[in-house]
Amino acid sequence: METPSRHAPSDLVAEFQPGRIGDGKPTPPKKQPLYERLWTWVPIRALAPRHRDRIAEHLLSLGPQDVYLRFGYLASPAQIRKYVDMLDFERDEVFGVFNRHLALIAMAHLAYPPSGTVPASNRMAEFGVSVLPSRRGRGYGSQLFDHAVLHARNRDVHALFIHALSENDAMLKIARRAGAVVKRHANESEAWLALPGDNLASHLEEAFAEQAAELNYRFKQRARDLRHLLESTWGKSTADNLDDAQDFNPDLPTTSAGSTDKKA
Repeated sequence: METPSRHAPSDLVAEFQPGRIGDGKPTPPKKQPLYERLWTWVPIRALAPRHRDRIAEHLLSLGPQDVYLRFGYLASPAQIRKYVDMLDFERDEVFGVFNRHLALIAMAHLAYPPSGTVPASNRMAEFGVSVLPSRRGRGYGSQLFDHAVLHARNRDVHALFIHALSENDAMLKIARRAGAVVKRHANESEAWLALPGDNLASHLEEAFAEQAAELNYRFKQRARDLRHLLESTWGKSTADNLDDAQDFNPDLPTTSAGSTDKKA
């Protein structure tokens, strides 16, 4: 939903001083009460190099306007594939939300500056997100943002940075809701969110969320395999009954971009 930053890491550091962002006032992220986070929890899984094809499929499923908002220009399919090929999974973190067919319906990229380009006292990360049009309005963007905030603070990152087109209301709304300071420069905007330090609770929350998301993914994987078995043995109608049995879970909506890739 937003373009990668056009600034050099040193330019971003000049904008950011620990505890003083934008107007000079501390801006710790706003956080939902625990019961609300549990009620709206979405399984978010870390992505790896083996998921490049799914990431490309997800981004190529976006419409022209969504691609424009995500990259800041109307990226061609070749440019999108180049972006996916250049993802650095060792340095950065990429997260995703899968539906019950293991299609990637939402993803986020948490990009860190190259080693040595930013002082340790000014560690920062840039956030980017995209959600399939058919899955909008379910809070996936906000959930991925909160997930990125948790991961960043647990890695001693002091601030989260977002560079978006000013017309990207959805992304800027997520940033403002979290307490970020947003600066507008003509048709582009920047948002800074100061992060609190990590603690035992934040590390336990991250570990629990990762384990729960992994269990959720394995369940979807087994359900998909069972569906394939039922469909090949008893026919499509029997397999459809399995889908109906899963409809109680709001996290398991069907999309037309179902994947049959068995890689975890």
